This record gives sequence, C-alpha cells and structure tokens, in this order.
Amino acid sequence: MSAKPINSILFVCLGNICRSPLAEGVFRAVWAERGSARDILLDSAGTSDWEAGSAPDRRAIAIAVRHGVDISGQRARKVTPQDLHRFDLILGMDRSNVA
Repeated sequence: MSAKPINSILFVCLGNICRSPLAEGVFRAVWAERGSARDILLDSAGTSDWEAGSAPDRRAIAIAVRHGVDISGQRARKVTPQDLHRFDLILGMDRSNVA
C-alpha cells in the first residue's frame, strides 16, 4: 500500500496570530524557493476565535520580514469541522493545540 500524497497542510496554534501564520508563511516561502511544480494548499487557523479577523501579531510580522517572508496579509480564523476533512496534514504548534 502506498502513502497518499500530501496536497494540503493546515498549521494550527491558539489564536492564529503568531506561530501558525509564521509557520504557514515560512513553509510557503520554502515551497516557492524550491520551485516545486506541484501545487499545495496551505493555510493556518487557531483553536480559539478570540483573534478571528485579526492580522498576525506585529512581532510575528517583524520576524517574518527579517527572513524575507511577508505574512501581513493573513487574517486569523478558527479551525472548522470542514478543515478536518479538507486538509491532508494538520500540524499543531504545541501539544495543547492537538488535544
């Protein structure tokens, strides 16, 4: 039995304003830098909706900029039940995000 290819990845943290948008942005930049011919769906979300609609935290944006990555256009959202079916791989940024 062969493994199913990963075509979509969701990065998850608590508020979706620091870790998960940064992880999404870095992965997106590395994927583009490597020139992969295969499209992949990337997104990030939070386990809470406290920050829904907010831009990433200014410190996360600053760290990303220092590494040549722009995450300023991202907006926080909460994980939905549909995400569990839509994404092939869901990565929690710490243990409390996967419990």
